[in-house]
Formats: sequence, C-alpha cells, structure tokens
Amino acid sequence: MVPALASIASPTALLDAPFARAERRAAPDWSARRARLSDAAGRFATHLAGVDLAVDLGHRIGSRSWWRGFATLGALAGAAASIAINAPTLIGAVPYSEPASVREERAADSFAPLARGGTTGRNVAPNANVRRLSEVPERPRIELVARVGAGGLESALRRSGVGRDDLDAVRRLLSGVASPSSLSPGTELALVLGRRENRSQPRPLDALAFRAAFDLKLELARDANGALLLKRIPIKVDETPLRISGEIGSSLVRAARAAGLPSAAISDYMKQMGFVVDFQREARGKDRFDIIIEHRRAETGETQQGRLLYAGLRNGKQDIRLMRWGPRGEFYRDNGEGARKGLMRTPVDGARLTSGFGMRFHPILNYSRMHQGVDFAAGTGTPVLASANGRVVKAGWGGGYGNVVHIDHGRGIITRYAHLSRIGVRVGQQVSQGQSVGAVGTTGLSTGPHLHYEVWINGRAADPRQAKFQSQNRLGGSDLRRFKGQMQKLQSIRATA
Repeated sequence: MVPALASIASPTALLDAPFARAERRAAPDWSARRARLSDAAGRFATHLAGVDLAVDLGHRIGSRSWWRGFATLGALAGAAASIAINAPTLIGAVPYSEPASVREERAADSFAPLARGGTTGRNVAPNANVRRLSEVPERPRIELVARVGAGGLESALRRSGVGRDDLDAVRRLLSGVASPSSLSPGTELALVLGRRENRSQPRPLDALAFRAAFDLKLELARDANGALLLKRIPIKVDETPLRISGEIGSSLVRAARAAGLPSAAISDYMKQMGFVVDFQREARGKDRFDIIIEHRRAETGETQQGRLLYAGLRNGKQDIRLMRWGPRGEFYRDNGEGARKGLMRTPVDGARLTSGFGMRFHPILNYSRMHQGVDFAAGTGTPVLASANGRVVKAGWGGGYGNVVHIDHGRGIITRYAHLSRIGVRVGQQVSQGQSVGAVGTTGLSTGPHLHYEVWINGRAADPRQAKFQSQNRLGGSDLRRFKGQMQKLQSIRATA
C-alpha cells in the first residue's frame, strides 16, 4: 500500500486527476450518435411511409385517422384564412381622369359630330383679318315639321312660311284628291323649303308630305323644271271587323273597357241590348258578352275603331244576337225581328236597380205605400234616355218627384222620369227613342242620386220590367236571307278575348 499512497499523494497527480475525469465526460462519442440518429431517421421515414396525409373524411368516420384528417383540413383552412386576412393591398396603375376643362379644350380644336361633343369652333376676338358681312348667309334649305290646327292645311303651311303662289299650286294639285279643310287637327306635315332669291320673297316649297286619309299618303315635290308634282301613295288597309268576347263579371262596362272596346261602342251595345234584356236581372257574373265593331288596320301600323256591328249576350237562359242592318243602321235579332220594342227596359246606361215595382216602405215618409215605378241608381249627371218615340207633355217641377219629364208615346202609353238634376227637353218637343231627355239627380223626395221610372198604360201604372210590347218592324223575304247571310259571316270571325 505504500507505493499506491505515494502516487496518490503526488501533488501533480492530485491536481490533474479532476480535470482528467472531466475531459473524459465531455468528449462525445460521435460515431455512436450518428448511428443512433440514422436509426431514428430510418424508423421515422418508415412511419411516415405508412401515414396517409390525404384522409378520406367519408371513410371510417370517428377513427383516429379520420380525426387526424379533420384536424389537417382545419389547419389548412385556418392558414388560408390567415393569409387572406393579412394579404397586402396591391397597388397598380391608376387610370387617368381627364378634367372637364381639358375635354372642352380638345373638343373645340377637334373635328367630331355634335353627338360626340364636337363644336363649331372657338369664339375669338376679331382682328385685322376679320371683315363684317353685309348680311348673314341663309341656309340653302330648311326641313321642318308642322301640324294642322283648327285653320286647316293652308293655315299650317302659311304659318310655316309657304308663299301665296305655292299655296295656290298646292290647292290646285289637291283638288279632287283630298280636301285641305278635311284634314283632322294634329295631322303631321313634313316640309322642305328651298333657297330664295332675296329676303323679301318667301322660300319656295320644295317638298311636302302628309297623311291625307287613313289609306292614302300624298307627296308633293318639284321636278327638274321647278314645277310641283303630286304623288299618291296608297296604304293597304285590312277592314276585318274586330270581335271581342268576355265575362260580364261585376260590371259590363268595366269588363268591356278592360277588353279594349271604345266607350262609344259599349254605350251603343248597352242601348241596343236594353231593348230586349234587363241588365239588372238578366246579365251578371258568368254571363258572356259578344261584341263586333268596325276595325281598320293600316299596313303602317295604325288602327281605327268604328261603329258597333254585332251585339251578343249569353246568360244561360237565352242566346241573344243582334246585328246592324239597313240604311238607317237599326239592329235586328237573328230571326229578323227588330230589336226596338215599344219601350226600353232600362232608360239609363250603366244603372243599378235599387227598388222594384209594388208596395214598399218609403224611406222618407216612413210608411208603406205603392211604388208605381222602378228606381235605377246612377251617378249624378248620367244621361236619361227616352224609352220610345213620343212627345213631351210635361217638363218641370213635380213636387215630390223633383224635376220630372212626362212623354206621351201614343196608344195610351206614357212614361215618367223623376228626380232629374237637369231637364234637357221642353213641353211639346218630339223625341226619338234613346234620345237624352235629362240627367240623373236627387231632386224632390230622394235619398240619393237615382232615376225613378214609371210606365202608365191607359191610365194605370205598369211594371216596366213585366210589360210586353210588340216589335215595331220585321225583316222578310230576300232582305231576311241577306241579313242572315251577313250575320253568319260576322259570327265566323274569331274573338280576341
């Protein structure tokens, strides 16, 4: 043990021993570490080779691989959203906005149509090179559009600057072709006025074109010798009548107007139908009207609507067909019987029956008494029509009847029209069936605007809705055959509604 103790007790050994142990601990074993890292990398690569990063989220839902794929998808979506939110703004070239002053400056110095901002030039102050003209130059021709007024064609041409000689020439050319005074107000005139020799003379009429009639256009122009010539341009017109049919609904007038019929044709329809049907009781709801009117269609697109030609009504109980016939334009039923009866059943257009014939409680007198007529409610001012031809025997104040008109139709028949706001006839005047004799009102003992209508036969009051009257005329022979042929032709027209 002595040598060992001696070696340990050596001062140098005692000082070097701790450092030697520390040096051995600090010195790494690089070869072993590289080997371990290589093994770990191999195992990790082998593990990654078995991992499916693109997981089908529709397969094995809820498994570990599904949750891993779901987390991967969420991470990718979050990363994309983070990049989108924090994306920097890209600044590109800003288009140049030209100031208005620059545009005006360029337009004044450029050649361009007026529609594109071109101007006629820039106004500058005159200099030594500018010379004053003795007179302003005139345009070689003037094109303008005028319209015919109340003074007719010549007045419109005169206002446009046409001279007397040209007016005389136009009058001569139109003689026998079109009457200048027959042009309807509003007719458009296309004129061209030429160059004149001096300002004291009117410009010559170089051309004139206008619609002289629905089926004719006229053009006037100068030939090589300077004379005005007339050219007629016919316009093809289809004159097939227009047929419109539809349900009456709550109001025949509203239904017909909605179908496109003119008010004059509707009024005529109700007037003619009023001779054979009671609109208050026999035409409503699902009942259908059938109307044929004159109709002209020009090849240029314009249309004209004319008189009522055919009136039909289907109300479930009967099929009524009326047609205009004869020189006086009267309406007849399909069997040739005249539509006009002794009296009209409804002597006011578009009215509503509010009170019938018989005993009733009077709303003002507060007791029951005989109501010797029928009441039709209508707006104040609605025309009241004579039920038949006759002579006015009373026109004035009638006490509780207010303003009243009595008409004697002969054969012991008298009609009374009461509560009128206005009387349009005088005593002794002859009136025709359908002629206006006054207007609906609320004079006398009345609670509102309406017509009180009475019919008296041989001194006794009769119900206007129940009284029977004979037709005044009837067709026969060859006239009836032609009538039925024309009605069959009209009924073959297809309806537009």
